[in-house]
Amino acid sequence: MTSATPDPGDQRPGGGRNGGFIIVAALWILASLATLAVIYSLYVRETAAAFLDHNERLEAQALAVSGVELAVYRLTQIPGQRPSLGRFSFRQGSAAVAVEFASENGRIDLNFAPKEVLGGLFSGLGVESEAALNFADRIVAWRTPLASGASDAEASLYQGAGKTYGPRHGPFQSVDEIGLLIGLPPRFVDRAMPYLTVYSGRGEVNVLSAPSAVLAALPGVTPDRLQMLLGERGGQIPQDVMRAQLGTAGNYISLQPGAANRISVDIQFASKRRMRAQAVVMVLDKDTEPYRVLSWRDEEVPADGRAGEADRQ
Repeated sequence: MTSATPDPGDQRPGGGRNGGFIIVAALWILASLATLAVIYSLYVRETAAAFLDHNERLEAQALAVSGVELAVYRLTQIPGQRPSLGRFSFRQGSAAVAVEFASENGRIDLNFAPKEVLGGLFSGLGVESEAALNFADRIVAWRTPLASGASDAEASLYQGAGKTYGPRHGPFQSVDEIGLLIGLPPRFVDRAMPYLTVYSGRGEVNVLSAPSAVLAALPGVTPDRLQMLLGERGGQIPQDVMRAQLGTAGNYISLQPGAANRISVDIQFASKRRMRAQAVVMVLDKDTEPYRVLSWRDEEVPADGRAGEADRQ
């Protein structure tokens, strides 16, 4: 009987062909496991970061609401003596919270301010006086109802400028709407935004909470009178005395805070992350709720500390 000659590739044990295949397969499995381990490690780390991001956002929202409610409490703490502005701070967990509030009638109301005040604002922002009054005309025309049967000359200006819309002929719904007005360069629109509102419901400006740029916009406010106004903020000066000191500018001022207030809440976490919320609220003296939110914006503040939209409504 003839014996079969063994296949050299089928030898056992040792470095045969099948043994080499097993080693290569094992190495591939080990490499795959290592890759999976790396992927899982990255997944765990990114998931943890995502949860931290989510948790800080939730915490920031809760702190913003707390800041607003504490500000409303301070505004209503003493009946009949509502402050025009104020600030306070507190800590909660790892977050430091700073809150500022100011009566909204310290800003110029697009729906009620006289043309002279609107023009004065743009003039103070660097617009040539005639152009500033033209800007004011566009604002007044936008908000003024069109008389029954009257021709709309203002709409013709928009059509001539190639616009597919015309003036609202009704109240501004947001300060952002001034960007729709013809003839207003965007750079001046952006400069004016922090000094405008649609929530005060008043034509007069509260001198106790108004920024200096708003006070300077009032007709008759000279540099000397501006310094006087800023210096007398903390005093208990009767309104009639203040008006007498200001002359013609006294027709445009008030010392009484309005029901609408702007509240800014700045939140700084231990992680260096910073969030900011800004709300305009209507304080309700005789209602089932102490306040009503008219506007709310929040955002993450970049490393340079500059916020984007928080100063707008």
